[in-house]
Amino acid sequence: MKAKLLTKEQILLAMRNTKSNRSAARYLNCSYIHYKRFAKLYKDEATDKTLFELHLNRSGKGISKFSGRSQKMPALLDIVEGRVNADNYTPEKIKERLVKEGYLPEKCENCGFQERRVIDYKMPLILSFKDNNKKNYRQDNVHLLCYNCYYLLVGNIFAKKDLEQLEDHRPLFNTTDAINFELDEYHIEKLKELGLYDPPTEDTDGSDLISRL
Repeated sequence: MKAKLLTKEQILLAMRNTKSNRSAARYLNCSYIHYKRFAKLYKDEATDKTLFELHLNRSGKGISKFSGRSQKMPALLDIVEGRVNADNYTPEKIKERLVKEGYLPEKCENCGFQERRVIDYKMPLILSFKDNNKKNYRQDNVHLLCYNCYYLLVGNIFAKKDLEQLEDHRPLFNTTDAINFELDEYHIEKLKELGLYDPPTEDTDGSDLISRL
């Protein structure tokens, strides 16, 4: 297949609408290497520099950096279709939005597991990348796997030091002390449905707690 030709006018248009060469490549919907090849072919008559040199922005001036909390993320479609660099956003936040906005069903793609933990109603699912490229969030490349299927199909979930801590003979907590979890109304109702909720007694401070020994 013949490579797409980028004209000087197209590159100049991309330069006017972006802050860097990488952004210009995304603007033209092509790879950075492909863009670089053509941007170096054309020169600016006034400075005798290539268009690639003119649009270098090593300091990142004018380019927004997203922390995932302090600034608003762009439309998820831009990340899924590769128009925005996913490095600027936390994987946890992207995973949450992939589920919330309907790109991924909240269940294990391999075995269908979708049970929730009673305490916080979380589901043990890991975002996995089919091509092993953790920057490729395209919809056909990402899926959710439960811990068991991730271990069987992808690899270890825990680091060696984590396993050593989990599997040693030291108790995780003092078994003579109760562990108290404060619950909101939603989780209290869920526990009642399962027959696991005991209402607080008179000697408590009035908060809704569930205890385990």
